[in-house]
Amino acid sequence: MVRVELPFHLRQLAGVDREVMVDVRGTVTARSVIDAIELRYPMLRGTIRDYATDQRRPFLRFFACEEDLSFAALDAPLPDAVARGAEPFMIVGAIAGG
Repeated sequence: MVRVELPFHLRQLAGVDREVMVDVRGTVTARSVIDAIELRYPMLRGTIRDYATDQRRPFLRFFACEEDLSFAALDAPLPDAVARGAEPFMIVGAIAGG
């Protein structure tokens, strides 16, 4: 089971606590984790990645093991600590402004 921390707006939409657990088969990647989230919480489809481009939404960032994975390939394996459930895969809402 992979631990995933969701930002406030996605937690509210899904009606869940800060951290959720998802079952990921095979290699644990950002794509496989997002697939598992969207399967378990269908109301989140299209909120983490764009339907048309399959790319991360601009105001979301991905982190794992204190590393920013926002611009890493979605199919790159996540750190072993995330795959084992020792560390969470974090989806963080970015803030913009002037």
